[in-house]
Amino acid sequence: MTDSVIKKAEEEWNLMQKQGIELCFYTDDHYPKRLKNCHDAPYLFYYKGDAVFNRPKVIAVVGTRNASIYGKDAVKKIITEISSHDISVISGLAMGIDAVAHEQALEYNLNTVAVMGAGFGYIYPHSNEKLAKRIIENGGTLLSEYSFNVMPEKQNFPKRNRIIAGMADATVVVESAPKGGSIITAFIAHSYNRDVFAVPGSIFSKTQDGCHELVRTNMAALIHSGQNLIEMMGWEERQTKTIQRKLFVELTENEKKVLEVIQTCREIAIDDLIQEIMDLTPSKIVGILLSLELKGVVECKPGKIYTTIF
Repeated sequence: MTDSVIKKAEEEWNLMQKQGIELCFYTDDHYPKRLKNCHDAPYLFYYKGDAVFNRPKVIAVVGTRNASIYGKDAVKKIITEISSHDISVISGLAMGIDAVAHEQALEYNLNTVAVMGAGFGYIYPHSNEKLAKRIIENGGTLLSEYSFNVMPEKQNFPKRNRIIAGMADATVVVESAPKGGSIITAFIAHSYNRDVFAVPGSIFSKTQDGCHELVRTNMAALIHSGQNLIEMMGWEERQTKTIQRKLFVELTENEKKVLEVIQTCREIAIDDLIQEIMDLTPSKIVGILLSLELKGVVECKPGKIYTTIF
């Protein structure tokens, strides 16, 4: 390692210490599990604020920077209607739809994460510096894979969109032209096998064409309310169930082993479950999960996330 590289690393470390910025490595326990399941996940990223990246329910909300009153109101409506479900909201700190998503999450005390397209030395856009500060002060997180002095260059933003899509269970697109960052994020989310939703708008507005095209091509499901989102994600509040019967379901030793891991994690992706139980083959685990579902002990949520029913 050359002296110049060492010097640069020391400068970066000093800036991080001074600014309260932390590093999260791919191997860290708190690294986002949803993101880790993506083939192009970053090996590390910088963050400031809350370090809980594995909350049970996470959505990304993205859209145009030139948001109309309709687009802003649509975001407010959806987030207001999901506010009782303790859902984390991820977006990109951009003007327009992104900013409204963060602001509305803060309004309802929902966790919110802003994924930036520059280093912490350049909060972009400048007009959202106060919003970035509020996010941290209210228990949210600023996140970037770029070192401190990396400027907000054009090519950074499409790349950061994979983090937005990868950290979420679902991506919601509100008001977007046929091309742009929001559509890129939707395509990435779809490639990750994540749910994509789009809010419809006027057929006479070019800023709605992207959402309509996502729905027309079956890339996204249409939603017009927060309740639509909750229902389609299977996040409804569970009704009181007859638990007594389930407590006496007979389970095999392997079924007990799988169930214990799910109960410990509360929710776990099938890929993570396979990694946790190394002495069972993937095909064996899939069969056990099916058996547990049929016995009414576990349920499978969108994205192959398993959780217990009681």
